[in-house]
Amino acid sequence: MMKIEIYDTTLRDGAQAEGISFSLNDKLKIAKKLDELGIQYIEGGWPGSNPKDTLFFKKMGHIELDNAKIVAFGSTRKANTGVEEDASMRSILDSDVDIATIVGKSWDFHVSEVIKTELGKNLDMIRDSIHFLRSNGLEVIYDAEHFFDGYKRNADYALQTIEAARSAGARVMVLCDTNGGSMPFEIAEIIEEVKRKIDAPLGIHTHNDTGMAVANSIIAVKSGAIHIQGTINGYGERSGNANLCSILPDLKLKMGMDCVTDLQLKSITEVSRYVSELANLIPANNQPYVGKSAFTHKAGTHVDAVLKNTNAYEHINPELVGNSRRMLVSELAGKKNILSKLRDYGIDLTLDSGKIKEILDTVKSLENSGYQFEGAEASFVLLLKRVLGDNGSLFDTESFEVTVKGGHKGTSATATVELEVDGKIARASSAGDGPVNALDRALRKVLAPLYPELKTIRLTDYKVRVLDAKGGTASKVRVLIDSSDGKKTWSTVGISSNIVEASWHAMVDGLKYAIDSEKKEEI
Repeated sequence: MMKIEIYDTTLRDGAQAEGISFSLNDKLKIAKKLDELGIQYIEGGWPGSNPKDTLFFKKMGHIELDNAKIVAFGSTRKANTGVEEDASMRSILDSDVDIATIVGKSWDFHVSEVIKTELGKNLDMIRDSIHFLRSNGLEVIYDAEHFFDGYKRNADYALQTIEAARSAGARVMVLCDTNGGSMPFEIAEIIEEVKRKIDAPLGIHTHNDTGMAVANSIIAVKSGAIHIQGTINGYGERSGNANLCSILPDLKLKMGMDCVTDLQLKSITEVSRYVSELANLIPANNQPYVGKSAFTHKAGTHVDAVLKNTNAYEHINPELVGNSRRMLVSELAGKKNILSKLRDYGIDLTLDSGKIKEILDTVKSLENSGYQFEGAEASFVLLLKRVLGDNGSLFDTESFEVTVKGGHKGTSATATVELEVDGKIARASSAGDGPVNALDRALRKVLAPLYPELKTIRLTDYKVRVLDAKGGTASKVRVLIDSSDGKKTWSTVGISSNIVEASWHAMVDGLKYAIDSEKKEEI
């Protein structure tokens, strides 16, 4: 089995994505998680470029890794600076790493128009920088920036830059599609030509500006590259970098190549979501392999087929990448969607049961009026209980009232709720930052003394969707609320032409589901 080197640049290239700003602690946590995943090279950043990256390398020097080596990134020396005095070179040595990645210009356009130097001097800069680091005992990986664009316009010069890096002692020459504009057939053709002219290990570094980053990485390996650079979730500047969460399973499961172990591959979904959490970005549900929707089935005919044989609509077993199969319930559902979902919750009914049809008809009717259960499974569970005759409600809502006052000094809200709990009426009032917050606080005033577990519940996401804009400000809205106890997350839905009432229904469902789940765990 061919061994492929995996090089992660989430902490440097990935951090250049709009909206991402990793703290030092974030970077340390991600590095350890990447090591557990089996990544061989972790690019920690550009030492000397900012205090955080400098401190990262100092901290990592005291952390023992099982699989990965930490790599420092830097550029070739400046055109008019000696290599011994160059700040980038000195910072790499001061980082106390064993491996450095040096980026150099391979496109004559960049040499003359961006760094404003002569083509021959650029070759000297590449050679001097790599030779200097090698003479100080470091292994060097060379990133040939804009290589494919440069090769298309001046192949001879692009090759000269690679030869300069090879002759100075770089271990692997990484060909970069920095602007992300190359097509897979171009990548393949150029790598084949480079292989014929230069005897050196080749790597690939691609960006996703045409949506081809993963495809270009895979075709590069097929063409002879032995080293792939990418980021978790494809994070990176502009449209992002090659997504290692797709590349790793592609290599191992589709191409039979050695990159991580079977056990490590099973953790990739968890790693994807872990990094997105630290990046403070919502995970992309439709992401291949690791997305929440990657093995999710909605149409009734699809569910029917998958229940008979998962190969009908799944290209791999989701467990291989640590993901799971989901059957959605929606207006497109069939009886087998409902049956599958019931089994998930330990409810055993036969396909010809009248209750199955009743549940299906109820779902379709409610979704026709605007409900959306595929994104609110907790509300669906509560619906199931009602249809199946479970009337042992933990509490019932009698009424609520919200007052909002606004003026030049700001806005305030006060809510009063009335609930029936254990056959008795309980009331509570509370102020809040807004109507939803005030309702939430009032609800908890009544319920928290009876259900202490609610103290750990927090609202983690709140979405409002206008269902029919023709009604203007009187339009019906759908509110989706995500709640979490720190261990698991669940979603609930509410519908009304009054946004506060829709929020109330979704919020009440969220608390009922939390209490019900806690009771089941106690049993």
